[in-house]
Amino acid sequence: MIIAIDIDSTLHPYWEQFERAARRRFGVEVPYAEQVTWEVPELRPEQLKVIIAETHRPEAILAAEPFPGAVETIRAWHDAGHEIHVVSHRHAGAGEATERWLEKIGLPYDGLDCSEDKVAYSVKAGVELLIDDSPVNLSRALAAGIAGATLAHPWNRDVCEEEGLVCAGDWPALARALAPLLASSARARRG
Repeated sequence: MIIAIDIDSTLHPYWEQFERAARRRFGVEVPYAEQVTWEVPELRPEQLKVIIAETHRPEAILAAEPFPGAVETIRAWHDAGHEIHVVSHRHAGAGEATERWLEKIGLPYDGLDCSEDKVAYSVKAGVELLIDDSPVNLSRALAAGIAGATLAHPWNRDVCEEEGLVCAGDWPALARALAPLLASSARARRG
């Protein structure tokens, strides 16, 4: 199976970095538990751009710690023959630091894409499963015939109710929930 996996809030707890930067730069509190939409109304668009740029600087990228079980799960999938693509809305200039981070954490991957449209990339690359936290990306993936999965966050709980989407609280639970899909893909490749 060809799997595309998002980075921020999927491979690592990005919101912690985002929240610290919003508080430090603008004195704005954006508590994780209260972030129930994909929008951040507490911040003006130009403030949002500043925070995203700050949290995607090389030193911020390299300081991120993956969610427990994420690397081990993805490594096991890769070792089982699944193709792994890492996808992110990070600007293209963040690609080098992202590559260094993936190497640092020991995450195997077959492709890396830092661009604005993960679903378009996924369609072009033949991705069969997109793991992402964005409700917009997940809905678009499902509409494009790509299976979707996510870690549950306050901003994506509604999309977790959509048919065909796998939602879990952490990476070990996500691995268990996706095991039947990945096994059927492996059987199909062999058969």
